[in-house]
Amino acid sequence: MEVRPILSTLFRNKTAPLLIAAQVALTLAIVANSLYIIRERLASAARPTGLDEPNIGWINLSPVGEVADPKTMQEVDLNTLRAIPGVRSATWANMIPLSQSGWNSGGMSLKEGDNDSGINSAHYFSPGSLVDTFGLNLIAGRDFTADDVFDHDPEQGSALPKTVIISKALAEALLPNEADLGQLVGQQLFNATEAPVTIIGIVDRLQTPWSNEGADGEQSYILPIRYLVGSFQYAIRTEPGQLDRVMKEAADQLSTLRSDRVLNSQRTFAEIRASRYANETLMAGLLIAVTLFLLLITASGIVGLSSLWVNQRRKQIGVRRALGARRIDVIRYFLVENMLITSGGVLLGLLLTLALNQVLVRQMEVPRLPAEYVGFGMVIMWLLGVASVLGPALRAARVPPAVATRTV
Repeated sequence: MEVRPILSTLFRNKTAPLLIAAQVALTLAIVANSLYIIRERLASAARPTGLDEPNIGWINLSPVGEVADPKTMQEVDLNTLRAIPGVRSATWANMIPLSQSGWNSGGMSLKEGDNDSGINSAHYFSPGSLVDTFGLNLIAGRDFTADDVFDHDPEQGSALPKTVIISKALAEALLPNEADLGQLVGQQLFNATEAPVTIIGIVDRLQTPWSNEGADGEQSYILPIRYLVGSFQYAIRTEPGQLDRVMKEAADQLSTLRSDRVLNSQRTFAEIRASRYANETLMAGLLIAVTLFLLLITASGIVGLSSLWVNQRRKQIGVRRALGARRIDVIRYFLVENMLITSGGVLLGLLLTLALNQVLVRQMEVPRLPAEYVGFGMVIMWLLGVASVLGPALRAARVPPAVATRTV
């Protein structure tokens, strides 16, 4: 089919085609960047923490007044929890991944005095096995034993433990470009504020409470500390399918065990994850809605313009049919015409897409847009153009040749 007559017709009526092309360009710029941001947000929200997430729960209680013997209270609580049918493991812990609140240490290094290493790490501690209770994957070394655990009373300055388990991400930060991270087992780990400890194990993954992006979000370590304060927060791991029942029973038993404390919260890890990523999920939902709305508006514009042209050209179409044009020729004409307009919009949209991404990179620290998202957005706009014009084109193909002979 000759393209020149189609271009000549478009140049004689430039306003409508230019508006559609501009709409296509703007939609492409927003859709391509939105799809990438949606993918990034959802991928971030779906990152594994290293925990046995479907079977993990968290319970937090606060005492009313001072606690005379926190160690005994912890032990009684844990014995109560471990006796509940369906509980695989339970322990006191200072924090849990994705909670957005916790402990942190800086200046992590294998060299004494190297406080400016720039390596920060989440600081987990527990008198029990977080490897077992969190369901972590130990890839080197061993777990803590009872002999490793130290009681720590912050008011009396009790001794600190001598052993530590680190995450693979922290091991990679300490030994960059090393394939055998197991060689860290047995080495001493230093930080800016505490005494050195000996690395006895490495877990594959343990995300931080803040779940920050990149490797920093998984740089963590665990110390075997029984923290003697009036804070009672317990991680529970259950048998598959038992979590909801166990959490309810655990809350009931701990609440009735003593009258001098209150239950602050009881949450499954799924609830903790949902709370942590509520903003990301909301943003992704809003962007999906905006993207669909823009695509609908653009499709409506193409349908409206094509329908208007069909009505305006009915006699011209009838003449072509009378001169021997087939229905497929009429359909092809409108499809090619729309493809030219859409392609012009796509080329302009390519520039707008890159410009918008530059703004997002500077203002929101969004990564640069990969080429495949630009290509995917372009394909979407071409397919949208074809789908939108197909209805009016089929309607135009049904115009009978007799229309050419009508005077009114």
